[in-house]
Amino acid sequence: MTTKTMWVVGLIAPVMIALLLVCAGSPSVMASSDQTSATAEVKIDNFSFGPQTITVPVGATVVWTNRDDIPHTSVSTEGVFKSKVMDTDEKFSYTFTKPGTYPYYCTIHPKMTGQVVVQ
Repeated sequence: MTTKTMWVVGLIAPVMIALLLVCAGSPSVMASSDQTSATAEVKIDNFSFGPQTITVPVGATVVWTNRDDIPHTSVSTEGVFKSKVMDTDEKFSYTFTKPGTYPYYCTIHPKMTGQVVVQ
């Protein structure tokens, strides 16, 4: 190997290693990009919300899915969220940004109740 070839190899190797490190990223960047918000599901079936009480972390999205053959709603008793009337297999979702207990009910069938506990 000539001196000129050794010089080029000596220059290219560190540059290639630096490029690989930049492309790979650091572990902390990878960990933060993998974080996702929690999602929880409530099924509406047989005139009930299931589970009737669900506990989720702040920032979680709760998805209500109507599995009944008749329409239902999911409406906060405190006016925090309000779904449209959901037909069979339709969904409604809401993201909870503050801790607390959020009771809700079906406006069409007021005896159907549930609550979301956000911690």
